[in-house]
Amino acid sequence: MAVFINEVSRTFGEYLLIPGLTTAQCSPQNISLQTPLVKHKRGEDPRIRLNIPFVSAIMQSVSNDTLAIELARNGGLSFIFGSQSIESQAEMVRRVKKFKAGFVTSDSNLRPDNTLADVLALVKRTGHNNIGITHDGTPNGRLMGIVTSRDYRVSTDSPSRLVQEFMTPFERLTVGKVGITLSEANDIIWNNKLNTLPIIDENQHLQYFVFRKDYDSHKNNPLELSNYTNKTLLVGAGINTRDYAERVPALVEAGVDVICIDSSDGYSEWQGNTIRWIKEHYGDTLPVGAGNVVDQEGFNYLADAGADFIKVGIGGGSICITREQKGIGRGQATAVIDVAKARDEYYKRTGSYIPICSDGGLVHDYHMVLALAMGADFLMMGRYFARFDESPTRKMKIGNNIVKEYWGEGSNRAQNWQRYDSGGSESLKFEEGVDSYVPYAGKMKDNLTTTLGKIKATMSSCGVVTIPELQQKAKITLVSSTSIVEGGAHDVILKDRG
Repeated sequence: MAVFINEVSRTFGEYLLIPGLTTAQCSPQNISLQTPLVKHKRGEDPRIRLNIPFVSAIMQSVSNDTLAIELARNGGLSFIFGSQSIESQAEMVRRVKKFKAGFVTSDSNLRPDNTLADVLALVKRTGHNNIGITHDGTPNGRLMGIVTSRDYRVSTDSPSRLVQEFMTPFERLTVGKVGITLSEANDIIWNNKLNTLPIIDENQHLQYFVFRKDYDSHKNNPLELSNYTNKTLLVGAGINTRDYAERVPALVEAGVDVICIDSSDGYSEWQGNTIRWIKEHYGDTLPVGAGNVVDQEGFNYLADAGADFIKVGIGGGSICITREQKGIGRGQATAVIDVAKARDEYYKRTGSYIPICSDGGLVHDYHMVLALAMGADFLMMGRYFARFDESPTRKMKIGNNIVKEYWGEGSNRAQNWQRYDSGGSESLKFEEGVDSYVPYAGKMKDNLTTTLGKIKATMSSCGVVTIPELQQKAKITLVSSTSIVEGGAHDVILKDRG
C-alpha cells in the first residue's frame, strides 16, 4: 500500500513571522547575511562562505558570465548554466575568473577593415560605445586603435567608411601595461583626462579596459565574493549526470570554484554515481552540490554520497510545471522544513554540516526571510535575477511594458533534456517548463540593495543579527486565507500612482 503523508504541503505564502525583541544591537549595520555554501565539520570554517545568501539559478536565461560577475561583486554566487557546449561553458567561467574589479575584458571588438555600419550594429547589440579595434577583432587581439561615439557622425559619414579611417590609432593612445594596479591606472586616467585606458601585454595584445566611470565602483562593493589569495571572483557551474567525465575537467581547468548537478529530481542513482566520481577524482578540492530533493530520505541519500550542499524544491519555480505535468513535488515551505530537520540530524550524528539551498517558490521578498528562518542556508533564484540588465536575455517592449525573456530549462526552447533525464532517449518527451517574460527591473545592484534592506529590516524585527540566530529564534505562524487578504491594502480606494 502507498505511504500517505497526512501533513499538508505548504508554501511560504501561508506563513508569517512574529516579531521578537528588537534590541539596540539589531540595527541594519550590525546584521550579517554571511552563510556557508559548502559542507564543513563542527568547529571548522567552510571553504566557501557567501556574503549574501543568494545564488543564481542554473538557467540559460539567467546565469551567464555577465550576471556571474555582477552577483559575485555584490556578495553572491552564480552557477553558469550547463545546457550549452562544454567549450562555451568553460569560456564563460574563464571570463569570470579573468575579471578584476575595475579591469574590464572588452566584449565589443572589431577589425580595422570593418565599416561604420558594423560599428553601429555592434553598439546597437551591446549598448557599449567603446570599441576595441584589434587585428583579428577578438578581445585579446593586437590592439590597433579605439572607436568611441566621438569618432564618427552618423548624419554625415558613409556606413561603408572603414574603421581604420576614423578610429583613434594605437600610436595616439595612452595605454597601461599588464601588472599595473588599479590605483596606478586611475592616476593615468585622471592625469591625462581620459575616459578609457587600454591595458596591453608586452606584445601589444589588448587585455582589459579601465574606465573613468568605474573609478569608485570597486569601493562600492565591500561584500565582493573573491578568492582570498588571488582576488579572483568566485563562480560556480552546473553539470549533468551524462557528460560529467568530460565537462568537469574542462570547468576545473577554466578555474571553477564549485559545481552543482542540475536536475529536477536529485534522488537518483545517477546523481549518486556522479558525486562519487567527482570525489574519487578531485576529493575535497572541488565542492559539488546536488539535488533537488524534498524530503529527509532524498537529503540523506545525497549526503551519504558525498554532496557538499543540497538543493531543495521540486515544482515551485515560476516557470516550472513539473507538478502540473507529473504530479511530483511538494510545497516549498514544507520541503525546506523537512530537509532542514534532516540536515540538523545529520550534523548531530556525523559532525558534518551540509548547507541546504531553497530553490523556487519565492514570490515576495519576505518569503526569502521565511525560507532562511525555516532552515535554508541560502536561496537559489531565477526569476529574481532574470529581470536585471546583467542577465543574458533580450529586453523588449510588450504593449506599454518593458520586459525581459525568461524560459525554463524544462521548456523545448532550452532543450535541456539532461536536467530531466530518466535514462531514456536524448529528447524532451514533454515540457516541464514554460517560455515567458518577466518585468524589466534595471540594474542588479539597485534592486539587491532594496531586497537586502528588506531582509535586514525583517531580521531586526525578529530580534536577530545573523542567519543562524534567525533559524534558532524565529517565531513562525500559519495564516488563514482571510488574514492574507488583511495583510495587503484593503477597504480603501487606492490613489492612481501614474
